[in-house]
Amino acid sequence: MENHMTLEIIEQSSPGTPPLIKFISSNEVDGFDDTFHSQFPSPNRKETEAASPTCQQDEPLVINHQRKASVSISMPLTSSEDIQLQPLKSNKKVFFSGETIIKDSTVPITFKVPQTQSSGKPPKQSKCYSQPMPPKGHNQPGIKMFRDKRFDSFKTFSGALERQLSILRGKEHVGGNSQNDNNTARNIDRALPVDRYFDALEGPELETLKSSEEIMLPHDKKWPFLLRFPISSFGICLGVSSQAILWKTLATSPSTTFLHISPKINLILWCISMVLVATVFTVYLLKIIFYFEAVRREYYHPIRVNFFFAPWIALLFLALGVPPSVIENLHHSLWYILMVPVFFLELKIYGQWMSGGQRRLSKVANPSNHLSIVGNFVGALLGATMGLKEGPIFFFAIGLAHYIVLFVTLYQRLPTNETLPKELHPVFFLFVAAPSVASMAWAKIQGSFDNGSRIAYFIAIFLYFSLAVRINFFRGFKFSLAWWAYTFPMTGAAIATIRYSNQVPNSVTRTLCVVLALISTFTVTTLFASTILHAFVFRDLFPNDIAIAISDRKRKPHKNWLGFRYGSQDSKEIENYLKFVNTEENSLDDSKTPPSSGGTDNSPF
Repeated sequence: MENHMTLEIIEQSSPGTPPLIKFISSNEVDGFDDTFHSQFPSPNRKETEAASPTCQQDEPLVINHQRKASVSISMPLTSSEDIQLQPLKSNKKVFFSGETIIKDSTVPITFKVPQTQSSGKPPKQSKCYSQPMPPKGHNQPGIKMFRDKRFDSFKTFSGALERQLSILRGKEHVGGNSQNDNNTARNIDRALPVDRYFDALEGPELETLKSSEEIMLPHDKKWPFLLRFPISSFGICLGVSSQAILWKTLATSPSTTFLHISPKINLILWCISMVLVATVFTVYLLKIIFYFEAVRREYYHPIRVNFFFAPWIALLFLALGVPPSVIENLHHSLWYILMVPVFFLELKIYGQWMSGGQRRLSKVANPSNHLSIVGNFVGALLGATMGLKEGPIFFFAIGLAHYIVLFVTLYQRLPTNETLPKELHPVFFLFVAAPSVASMAWAKIQGSFDNGSRIAYFIAIFLYFSLAVRINFFRGFKFSLAWWAYTFPMTGAAIATIRYSNQVPNSVTRTLCVVLALISTFTVTTLFASTILHAFVFRDLFPNDIAIAISDRKRKPHKNWLGFRYGSQDSKEIENYLKFVNTEENSLDDSKTPPSSGGTDNSPF
């Protein structure tokens, strides 16, 4: 079976100009795209005759299609033979097929036509569709070419690990030649120094990007969930798990037996806390696995590093709030397992506070630093409850020494420290957490709520009331995870009040127990419901975490219209000079000399 095609070759006016192919008719060629003809129907016979009036003999008709659209046709890559077409002196038609070739003298024009099978059977028909040319350097382009690679620098397996493995194999990392990839690789190869956080970020929590800085991740779209999930999410675990301790204390304390609290409430809250802690732990563990660079940047953040105590404090709360129906006596090894990470974190944090530099306490002092103190007192409380002696006293002493230093540093508010905005007012309640837990820890160590415990308790109650009467601390700002800073300090104050009422039982202390317990429960319930709404309904609980996406390079200073950098000594001198120049003049050349102190001048200054 022969596949016929018709060509019309027109001779150019200039003899040296090579002939051009005007039209190739492929209506009857098997294997071409059928949809092409459905979109562009052939003209009728009249139009064909009008298009080629010279074709009046038995020669095949030449259809001269007047199309402006261009179509690319991909031919199958098979074995082929050359077909040579010769330019003619007049308009002539040349037939060619896979078996018959018409030749003539002159320069040949070569075409590739698939051969038929030697067995005589017709070749298999295959359709050829137009396809885009693959990009240079990609032999087999796939869907990965269209993947958003802007987050790869923070991915564990697509960022540094993939690049290092490529280097070990002796291969160049894909895209490694570009300037952006080189800068990104340099960003993730080393930890950011602390001064970059202070230079690129602003605000008391160092979470707001300065206008002169740029971020590594796109700011025009929402990031992956794991990148937006911060370490401060463990504050939710602290608030809910502390409620299990509160209701366990209400059910077992002699001063609150008149309330007839069922131990089942403690069991339900403890189970909810277990599920919540396991969920948050799992999500953050996935972040460590898939976005380790983001976790590392949070760890080196001078404020975020304090929240790395929160997971272990949450586990300590669960151990303290375990229902008696589940287990009565915990094994001592549990305390050591939970306190070892706290101890090593304190070696890092407290050593930086004392050694000076950019991470000295006066530089990074923030109410969030109380989290690094509370872990000592909670650990001492759990150890004393389990019957340990030396370990609880050791951590209590460390916590007490550093709490005094931190309390004084935060209380005086150095001129270099910024005033906390309204959105961060809840973190002021962290002042209450440490003395509340310290009073209970010392009471367990001593065996009674003695004067030392009462001193710490009275400090906590005074701070609680001094913050509670300030109505502005509870309104005028948008909901965020920072609101959970209200919860466990309030709960700690309520539990300490119950312990105090056991030593001083009267109507005042009992009433205070009930009021503080109700306030704490209402706060946790309200925040828990609000968190669920903002997480699953409004979906604005986890915005883009700008603090982890800063670059390790300082932005180059801009130059003013005179060519001097802003902030340089030359620009400052020019600025001081211009203060004495007549500002009514439009040109610097017409400016006048600075006025003398004794003469009269026309300057507006």
